[in-house]
Amino acid sequence: MNRIINDPFTYHFPRLDIHGETTLTCIAPINSFIKDNIKLNKKNIIIIHGKGSGVLKKATHEHLKHHKNVNKYYINGLNDGETIIELKY
Repeated sequence: MNRIINDPFTYHFPRLDIHGETTLTCIAPINSFIKDNIKLNKKNIIIIHGKGSGVLKKATHEHLKHHKNVNKYYINGLNDGETIIELKY
């Protein structure tokens, strides 16, 4: 039986699941998600890229590194298939 651990500090953050996207097609939904959450005055968001081979995680982090509205980003300590992003305005 698998247990899902909900992090009490991040469970209320908005999430975007990009499973099934390619490294080229994941950028548009990420940009849109960031833009929408800035409009909603959200400070933290989560991108779910999965664990797998790490290709989506690498593409996501490479994009976030240069995004003007991203203050910082890091892997969720309880789930390395998620990246937590702190937005700046």
